[in-house]
Amino acid sequence: MKIIDIYIIKKFLGTFFYAISLLIIIVIIFDVSENIDEFFERGAPWDETIFSYYLNFIPYFINLFSYLFTFISVIFFTSKMASNSEIIAILSGGVSFYRLLRPYLISALILAMMSFYLSNFLIPKTNIKRRVFKNKYIETLSKDLDRNIHLQIEPGNFAYLENFNNSTGVGYKFTLENVSDHKLKYKLTADKIKWDSTENKWTLSNYFIRTIDSTGENIVKGTSLDTVINLLPEDLYIQKEDFEEMNYWELNEHIAKEDLKGSEVAKIYAIEKHQRIASPFATIVLTLIGFALSSRKVRGGIGMHLGMGITFTFTFILFMKVSTVFATNGNLSPVLAAWIPNIIFTILGLILIRLAPK
Repeated sequence: MKIIDIYIIKKFLGTFFYAISLLIIIVIIFDVSENIDEFFERGAPWDETIFSYYLNFIPYFINLFSYLFTFISVIFFTSKMASNSEIIAILSGGVSFYRLLRPYLISALILAMMSFYLSNFLIPKTNIKRRVFKNKYIETLSKDLDRNIHLQIEPGNFAYLENFNNSTGVGYKFTLENVSDHKLKYKLTADKIKWDSTENKWTLSNYFIRTIDSTGENIVKGTSLDTVINLLPEDLYIQKEDFEEMNYWELNEHIAKEDLKGSEVAKIYAIEKHQRIASPFATIVLTLIGFALSSRKVRGGIGMHLGMGITFTFTFILFMKVSTVFATNGNLSPVLAAWIPNIIFTILGLILIRLAPK
């Protein structure tokens, strides 16, 4: 690399980490002011608050605002270089416009790789402690599923509950069916089902078992039955945004598990998976746009460039939110939902690069 490459990379990364550090301090101050009542009411120890919550809070927010502050950093230091006529001097010295773009792409690639590692591997680990603290001292993260729960617990085995209470471990109107070759082979029904956490088993009340085989039907009734089935209480309630604790491989396994159940929640996890890949790529896309917008010296200076940059950034975020809503509540593919903003803004970035003064 040339001296000019090192100079731009230092400017890029230095501005990014300085800006994101200021943001983290501001966010922590606002978060403390918002949650301080809960901390005092629930007796949160100060060491847990600092080391379990806020220390693990930092990488989460660095990654959350990574592409936004990458864009702002590019706009800020490049427009400053342009207003000081540094860009003109570099181009006049024989460096081509596209060659000047190289240190920007190297820096963006470094930040994209950092974002990918944070979102897929480091943050899921730090989120475990952060979410335990949050569940204990700020808000309850578990939520019972709606009524009429249908699950496929194994291939061909289907479970149904009218409702389930996570706090008591009790469900009502339970049914377990085994279907093979489109024929019902086994059906178990019970008025009530209760989880025994000490023995890791279920206790059924007022049960009725119907078995169908080549010899005919066999019916068994009873008032109480202890049994072990491939169903756990955590399958019957939602842990809010529990994908935050899953790394890339665990997320894939969970998506496969939810697909087997026929759960609609699988789509939310699939969106999260693809966004973890698309968001780091957005760092590169927004770097292209930021460089194309701010490399030209204009009368409005840094203020004009920052204004245009913030407009583009919030338009990008709007596209992301809209596509996510369409994927969650509509028929849009999770892959397309995650990548549509990147595709649109990549095309826009290439057009701006081509039109930029060289």
